[in-house]
Amino acid sequence: MNKPIRTISIFCLLLFVALLVNATWLQYWKADSYDKDPRNRRVIEAAYSRERGAILVGRDPVAESVESNDKYDFLRTYSEPFKYSHVTGYFSFFDQTGIERSQNAVLSGDDDVLFVNKLVDLLSNRSGKGGNVVLTLDRDAQDAAYESLSALPGDVEASVLAIQPSTGKILAMASLPDFDPNKLASHDFDAVRKEYDRLDADESEPLLNRSIQMTLPPGSTFKLVTAAAAIESGKYDADSEVPGGPTYQLPQTSGESGLIDNEGRSCGTDTIPFSQAMEQSCNTTFAQLGVELGSDALQEQAEKFGFNQRYLTDIGPQTISNFPSDMNPPETGQAAIGQFEVRASPLQMAMVAAGIANQGIVMKPYIVDSIQSPELETLRQTEPEELGRAVSPETADGVTQLMVDTVENGTAAPGAIPGVTVAGKTGTAQSGQDDVPPYAWYVSFAPAQDPEVAVAVMIQSAGIPRGEIAGGTYGGPIAKAVMEAVIK
Repeated sequence: MNKPIRTISIFCLLLFVALLVNATWLQYWKADSYDKDPRNRRVIEAAYSRERGAILVGRDPVAESVESNDKYDFLRTYSEPFKYSHVTGYFSFFDQTGIERSQNAVLSGDDDVLFVNKLVDLLSNRSGKGGNVVLTLDRDAQDAAYESLSALPGDVEASVLAIQPSTGKILAMASLPDFDPNKLASHDFDAVRKEYDRLDADESEPLLNRSIQMTLPPGSTFKLVTAAAAIESGKYDADSEVPGGPTYQLPQTSGESGLIDNEGRSCGTDTIPFSQAMEQSCNTTFAQLGVELGSDALQEQAEKFGFNQRYLTDIGPQTISNFPSDMNPPETGQAAIGQFEVRASPLQMAMVAAGIANQGIVMKPYIVDSIQSPELETLRQTEPEELGRAVSPETADGVTQLMVDTVENGTAAPGAIPGVTVAGKTGTAQSGQDDVPPYAWYVSFAPAQDPEVAVAVMIQSAGIPRGEIAGGTYGGPIAKAVMEAVIK
C-alpha cells in the first residue's frame, strides 16, 4: 500500500473511531442529562401524552392531570393555584419549576422507583402513568401563612416558611406575589408565552419563590446567631451581664458612619443583663459582642446553622445565604447585628430558630414526604437527616430562654400565644437604599420547651407606613397564626 492511500486509510479510521466515541458519548453518557433537560421537546411531548402523577398535600391533590380533548391527551391543573404556586411550580410545554421540575422523573413515571409499574404497563400494553409526590406541608399552616400574608396592606412582597424542628419537614412555604400556574400549563401555547412574558417582566418578580430564592439582610434576627456564639465561647450564659450603652463607636471608625445606636430602646449605660439586651434588641450589645468574638467565630457559628451552604435538595433552586469571611472589626460589628454583607433567606432563618428549638441540632430541610405509585402505594419515604450540631444543648436552652423573655417582656410580644410559651425574635433590617423601606423579620418557635414548629416571616415590601415598619408589629401576628395552626 502506498503512502497516500495509507494516510487516507488512517484518517478514515480515525474519523470512524471519533464517530463511535461521539455516538457512545451522546447515547450513553449524556443520554440521561438530555432526557431530563426541561428544554427537550421530545420528552415534553411524550410526557403530555400520558397521565402525570399528582402532587398531594395530605390526601388532597394540589396538582393533577385531567383528560383533554386535544392531541396531548392530558392537561395539568392546579386546584388551589395561588396558595401553592411557588411550591408546585408549573408544568408547561416550555419549562417546569418547583416540585414539577425537581420531581419530574417521578411525576412523569420515568423514575427507577416506578420500574415495576412501568414493566406491568408495558406487558399489559397500557399507557404509563406517573407516580405521586406527597408533600410535608401542613394544610392548616399553609392556609394560615398564605392568608396572613394576603391580609397585609398594599402590594405585598413577602414570605413565610415553617419547619418542624425535630425532623426538618417544611410545614408551610408561602410567597407573595403569586401567580396562576393553570395559565402556564395551558395547551394554548400563544397564551402561555404571553402570560410568561407578562410575569417575567413584572418588577415584583411573582415567579420568584422568596422563601428559598431570595436573601436579604436579616437584621436583628441574626442576633440569635451572635448570642449563640457568645454563649458557646464560654464567656457568657443567659444570666450574664453583657456590654450595653446607648451608643457604640465601631473600632477604627469615627463619626456617624461608624456609630451604632439603639433607636431609643432602653439598653443601659455600661453593662446590662443578657435578657434585657435581647428583649430590647440592643444593637450596641450585639455589635460589641461581635467585635469581641471576632470574624472567624461568627462565621463558624453562622455556618453551623447552614449559612454559606446549599442543603435543600428536593425543591429548588435554593439561593445560598451568605455570611462574609475575613471581615475587619467594624465590619464584624455590623455583621453581628445582621447588616453589612450578611444575607439570609426565610428558609435559613427558620433553620436558625429550628436548630435552637431542637437542642442545637439542625435538621436537613425537606418538602417531599414520600413517593407513591399510581395505586397510592408508598414506594419511598423520606427519612429525617441531621445537617449537623450548631450549638450544645446548654447553649440552645440559654438562647431559648432569651427568646422567651423577648416574647414575654420585649419586642417580640406580638407573636405571643395565650397559654403557650413562645420563643421569638424580631428584626428590622436596613435596605441600604434611601427610597426603599427597611425589611421586617420575625422568627419564632413554639411551644418553647417542646417545639412543634419554627417559623420565619420576611416582609420585603408592603403598603406599610415607613414609621410603622417593625418585625414584631406585622411579622409577629403572622408567625402566631402559623404556630397556632400547627399546635391547634
